[in-house]
Amino acid sequence: MTYIIIIILASYIRRTLKTAVTMPEWNKWLLWFFFGSILMLIMEGAVSRFKVPGEWVGTAALGSILYILYSKKEFESQRFFISALLPFLVVEIITSTATLVSPGFAARWHGWFGTAETFAVLWAAGSWLVTRKQQKELRKAREKAFEEEQNNKVITQMKAQLEVQVAERTAELTRQKEELEHALTELKSTQAQLIQSEKMASLGELTAGIAHEIQNPLNFINNFSEVNQELLEELRQEIDQGNLEEVKTLAGDIISNQEKINHHGKRADGIVKSMLQHSRKSTGQQELVDINALCDEYLRLSFHGLRAKDKSFNAKFETDLDPAVGKIRIVPQEIGRVLLNLINNAFYAVSDKKQQNVPGYEPSVTVSTKKTGNSVTICVGDNGDGIPENIREKIFQPFFTTKQAGQGTGLGLSLSYDIIQAHHGTIHVETKEGKGTQFIITLPI
Repeated sequence: MTYIIIIILASYIRRTLKTAVTMPEWNKWLLWFFFGSILMLIMEGAVSRFKVPGEWVGTAALGSILYILYSKKEFESQRFFISALLPFLVVEIITSTATLVSPGFAARWHGWFGTAETFAVLWAAGSWLVTRKQQKELRKAREKAFEEEQNNKVITQMKAQLEVQVAERTAELTRQKEELEHALTELKSTQAQLIQSEKMASLGELTAGIAHEIQNPLNFINNFSEVNQELLEELRQEIDQGNLEEVKTLAGDIISNQEKINHHGKRADGIVKSMLQHSRKSTGQQELVDINALCDEYLRLSFHGLRAKDKSFNAKFETDLDPAVGKIRIVPQEIGRVLLNLINNAFYAVSDKKQQNVPGYEPSVTVSTKKTGNSVTICVGDNGDGIPENIREKIFQPFFTTKQAGQGTGLGLSLSYDIIQAHHGTIHVETKEGKGTQFIITLPI
């Protein structure tokens, strides 16, 4: 009877709760009880001829099954319920043993044994209800743990993928960095070549003007040397004749001519030194320089340089130099390049306007200086067409030029701006379209 109850109860629980899907672990031991009870019924019939009560054999088998279930780790969560079956197992053992040892005693107390058995079954059922709630909580905990485990796996995979992507990106950035460094090195090299080209171009602009400027004092030197030679011949004749008064007069003329020869020789020497100073590499050392003389010299050299390139070009140029300026401490090669660039631009501007055949137009370039407080202002102005408003903010940018291809690198004003900044000065432009342009430099004394 007991095994039939177990079989029916196990079948009912499995069918009602669908333990095969919802509670796979519970389903395992329910199957154990189900098939175990069937086995016990078969064994009870098989051993009846040996006069051994089937309940005793079944109880022994049930105890063995419960022991096996309790000892297995996968049924650890059900140990409370398995332990709750112990009262039922004890009642069965007592009943079976009493039936085997003293059938009369078993028959006398059969009712009590049945009641105890009923209470044991109720205790097991109540324990099952309690453990069912625990199993739900445990299942949720396991599902949560499983979910966390899956999330950890996903996170681990994503981390591995991210590390690979980071490594690839790092390698790509490293490659790009190397390419940029290589490009920067080439750019610096190209920039240095362009700057040197700009300097050589400015030196080329000076060549014709220098030749013209040197030619003038050389002509004076040659002419006065020839005159002196003639005077010396006359002097010899007058000495032979003993005419001392004429000798003194001739000697005075020779001395005067010699002074002029010396003056123009020094002038030629100064022009050559200025040329060398402009062409040599700047040491960056500041020197006391007569800024008025520098402005006057580069204005004349620029004009004669343009005249040498274009014989038809002519323009009025003048200076307004403040004597109070005196000498200021600058790097002469650098400021000379700035002046030459600005003056060349001014002559180009008036030359372009001259070619437009504007009635009554006379090209003019002026260079002026003025001392104001602790600074010196240098102004290079022209009466050309001026600078259009849409490009005024670009004129100091590297490589920007309005000249035709091959006539300029676009570095002149950019270099000039950098040089003035290095001297702690300022440079700005004032211009009116159709009227002219003035570049104004302010340098500290």
